[in-house]
Amino acid sequence: MSTQRLTLIGKPGCHLCDDARETINQVLAALPADVTVELAEQSILDDEQLHATHWDEIPVVLINDRVHTMWRVEPQRLRAALLEETE
Repeated sequence: MSTQRLTLIGKPGCHLCDDARETINQVLAALPADVTVELAEQSILDDEQLHATHWDEIPVVLINDRVHTMWRVEPQRLRAALLEETE
């Protein structure tokens, strides 16, 4: 199985970003042991391009550099997407 890359784009003090992080951590903790996911976070405050692209969409979740969702993370949808990527 390959390693999936999951990226959370947000900013400090963003309550939706905090909610997304919590949901992501819960989903990752419940994945089968043979599913490997590398989690990274990026702040729109640290990158001008990210800010220009996503300032009104955060949090944004990317799976393998492709947008999975914006604003709210649905646990079942995220789990299904991560499992699908490993097939």
